[in-house]
Amino acid sequence: MEPLPSRPPELTKPEHLINRELSWIAFNQRVLAEGLDPRTPLLERLKFLAIFSSNLDEFFMVRVAGIKRRIAQNMATLTPDGLSPQVELLAVQQALKPLVQKQHDFFGAVLRPELSRQGVDIKNYADLTNGQREYLHAYFREKIFPTLTPLAIEPSHFPHVSNLSLSMIAVVREPQASGRHLARVKVPLLQTRFIPLAEPMTFVPVEQVLAHNLELLFPGMMVSPDECYEFRITRDAELDIEEEEADDLISALQQELRKQRFGPVVRLELSDRTPPDIRAELMARLEIAETDTYDIPHLLGLGSLMALTGLPLPEHRLPDWRSVTHPRIKAAEESGTIFQVIRAGDFLVHHPYQSFTTTVQRFIEEAADDPDVLAIKQTLYRTSGDSPIVHALIRAAENNKQVAVLVELKARFDEANNILWARKLENAGVHVIYGKRGLKTHTKTALVIRREGEHLMRYYHIGTGNYNSRTARFYSDLGLFSCREDIGNDLLNLFNYLTGISRHRDYQQLLVAPVNMRDRFLQMIAREVHHQRQGYHSYIIAKMNSLVDPEIITALYEASEAGVNIDLIVRGICCLRAGVPGLSDRIRVISVIGRFLEHSRIFYFSNGGKEVVYIGSADWMPRNLDMRVEVITPVHEPALVRELKELLDVVLADNRQAWELLPDNTYRQRHPQEGEPEMSSQRHFMSVGRPEFA
Repeated sequence: MEPLPSRPPELTKPEHLINRELSWIAFNQRVLAEGLDPRTPLLERLKFLAIFSSNLDEFFMVRVAGIKRRIAQNMATLTPDGLSPQVELLAVQQALKPLVQKQHDFFGAVLRPELSRQGVDIKNYADLTNGQREYLHAYFREKIFPTLTPLAIEPSHFPHVSNLSLSMIAVVREPQASGRHLARVKVPLLQTRFIPLAEPMTFVPVEQVLAHNLELLFPGMMVSPDECYEFRITRDAELDIEEEEADDLISALQQELRKQRFGPVVRLELSDRTPPDIRAELMARLEIAETDTYDIPHLLGLGSLMALTGLPLPEHRLPDWRSVTHPRIKAAEESGTIFQVIRAGDFLVHHPYQSFTTTVQRFIEEAADDPDVLAIKQTLYRTSGDSPIVHALIRAAENNKQVAVLVELKARFDEANNILWARKLENAGVHVIYGKRGLKTHTKTALVIRREGEHLMRYYHIGTGNYNSRTARFYSDLGLFSCREDIGNDLLNLFNYLTGISRHRDYQQLLVAPVNMRDRFLQMIAREVHHQRQGYHSYIIAKMNSLVDPEIITALYEASEAGVNIDLIVRGICCLRAGVPGLSDRIRVISVIGRFLEHSRIFYFSNGGKEVVYIGSADWMPRNLDMRVEVITPVHEPALVRELKELLDVVLADNRQAWELLPDNTYRQRHPQEGEPEMSSQRHFMSVGRPEFA
């Protein structure tokens, strides 16, 4: 299964595509809108502002850094929508700066005062009583001062500043002289950004405590809190690994992770109080341009607001959600194994509405302890810190089962965690594979081989989300459990490729990237065009995280022109233009932003009345179709096909969390029409298992 040779797709015109980075910014704008929306409970609004900031951090570390690298390398290649790297970077900056300003203005003018009215006070140090200042002075001496290392800024040397850390630049003066010195102090975030006072739910930002006690760091010198200015940098976090030359992938990754700390600066955030001369010096020392500099009012790094969302104010957050046990599993709780449940017929699990613990986790844990299970094969892309899945795989190996696990070491921002788990698995006797050279393995598959009498049965799970018990609580994902022989054979061939030396390309049921997935999707879209021309009312529904691939987009435009109705549910990036006369008249695009992260991928084709539906790990992006190992599986059981179609219909009817993509490339949030009840798809799925959420 080598990557397909590159072939120039029949691309549509650049003006028929939305820029990928601008589309992502529009997605993060929808995230911010949930924080601005007065219908959202107060602490949830705080959470969405924090997510907006965290999303931006990653966007700069990866996407903006990538644009800047292309500029530095004098790459003239245009984006599919026709922008040079220089023009694209400028467009990104022009789109982002007003949003960042809007976020911080809203936090300072609306959200922070509203929190105070509800008893959550984020106080400024200047407003504290003498008693509160004495308490914080003692706190500083005991818990902060010992951790600090002030670093002088010399003409010939600027101290290293780590990625995403909060820092201060302090003006230090001689008592009897007119000169000044500058020093950098890293703000320690030992436990929390916000230091609690004795009063309930009253906090002071740690950087303000630091600024008002800095004289202890500079004895004999003069330093004023009014001359301390916060700043924060974002670095290029891309890892540059030459896999062909890396004999030891783990060592190569660890070396790159160390180098990552010193990547080029791609963004500077600093307090808007910073004097122009200090601002200019920071920009010069960090080699950052004006367009990459963000002057921030109030607090820098609002991602840290997430720490306050767990405060004991249940009336100001959404009701806690506890997933329910799948009815098939519940019926077999008293007696019977999960293998008996699967053998009785295929079933789907829908997380987080249905429990991950009692389905996916139970599947691996039972397999680890079942004496009739001979082998477990699994892919791991991202998993949780203290992963029960990994512990079960280790236990399986200790129980003398053949356990083979592909751990994708190159999963972005999880590299160090995956190296740790890979070594633990290997030390326990698990056969660990570190991914395929030149490809990321992103598929979510687990295969269990079980001896039953004279036969070996293949039980498997194919999902849309990671084997991660933590994210399964707030990512909306699907998984198929089955023991069908045809799909089981395909999976066995896939694992033989992943763990051994194989070029197997003939998959009967599965769509596997980069082997047959792109071609099969294009064929299914073309088949809908054929059926439409034969007089059938053809229909495509596709739900995914991102739609970027120009060849797929072109095929969808052609299908729309032929009369095929197309509904797309795309949470994040969508480069397709919707509802444009003469181009995409019959294509509608919505994005759903809610308390759970929409992560499932579902593909429905009416197929001339013989409906087919698929689920799996891949979005319609070039990286998923051409540069990753991905699996999309058909769902065969008619009842499950109906279940998935009903799920899609519910999401398409959402008028609370859904946003519509308009022909001018902007999004408009849906609202109930007059007399129409509000319908949140996520709340609907919650109410299926727990009617109190209706």
